[in-house]
Amino acid sequence: MPPVVKILIISNVAMFYIQNLYGMPLIEALALWPLPSGLNALVGADQPRFHLLQLFTYAFLHGNLLHLFFNMYALWLFGSRLENTWGSKKFALYYCICVVGAGLIQLLVTSSAGGEAYPTVGASGGVYGLLLAFGLIFPDEILILMFPPIALRAKWFVFLYGGIELWAGITGTAAGIAHFAHLGGMLFGYLTLRYWRQR
Repeated sequence: MPPVVKILIISNVAMFYIQNLYGMPLIEALALWPLPSGLNALVGADQPRFHLLQLFTYAFLHGNLLHLFFNMYALWLFGSRLENTWGSKKFALYYCICVVGAGLIQLLVTSSAGGEAYPTVGASGGVYGLLLAFGLIFPDEILILMFPPIALRAKWFVFLYGGIELWAGITGTAAGIAHFAHLGGMLFGYLTLRYWRQR
């Protein structure tokens, strides 16, 4: 396991433990909260507020153990191969760009939607960016879905998951999941790879 992937996994597991110790105060400080708008801006003075650092810190918090497990499994599965290919510095930069990009898209969507403010947590935006990079760099690599156990080439795996997230985000299916953050991670990952390739 390469060093950055190892550090990320250890950090996420440690933060999950700390999160379970301190609960809501930690979520209020480090989760990604929408920008206050409309009525919430007037009556929500006591509500948690957005801070710039949350665009990064939200990726180290998780909703439950299953959420943490799947994100860390995907981080190990895709991230290890990418870090060994790119090197640690380039991999770390790419992952951070995807996390922040996912946060920006989620912030845009949640702040414009109105309604009750809820926090975004999880490394999924960064993980979806890794999935996209894996599918573009190793398009013919065979991956096997967990449910159902079907073998797919990496490029079709990316199309499938990207399509599901787009559909779920537009239709509002599976509420409570940050579908647009996932798509934001993929978008910023694609733009980063395209920029690097042009250079």
